[in-house]
Amino acid sequence: MAGFGFILLNLTFIFDFLLQSLVDKIVRLFTLVDFNMAWHWFPMLKHLMFVVIICLISWLVYRSKLGVLYKAIFMTVPLAVIYVTIGMFFYQWLIIVYSLGGLFSIGVLYYFYRTKKPWLYYYTLILVGLAMLLVGLLGIEI
Repeated sequence: MAGFGFILLNLTFIFDFLLQSLVDKIVRLFTLVDFNMAWHWFPMLKHLMFVVIICLISWLVYRSKLGVLYKAIFMTVPLAVIYVTIGMFFYQWLIIVYSLGGLFSIGVLYYFYRTKKPWLYYYTLILVGLAMLLVGLLGIEI
């Protein structure tokens, strides 16, 4: 699971790069201003667009008839995207990043418990949560 999840994460971040590059090219068709530098909110808006797309794809995956293993492997994507988004928006306040990440993890664990999800989902949450925690603690930039 970890290996396929890692491959999916790499593909996800490549998709994010391609999507944001496409948005930049479309914007450049209409203006010469570099919105990434001129408006500080534009990169975050592009990232939020990416998060919405990942949420829509995730909704489709979890509504499908795929097996539990495949859904648990795919879960690495939305979990990592949410953790990274929390880190991006609150990177200046590490206590808030770790607090929100912890609250999110606890909330997802509670959801899994209440809906009696298989153990693979718990494993994925713990694996991705610990990986993102290490990324934050070691100061690794994505």
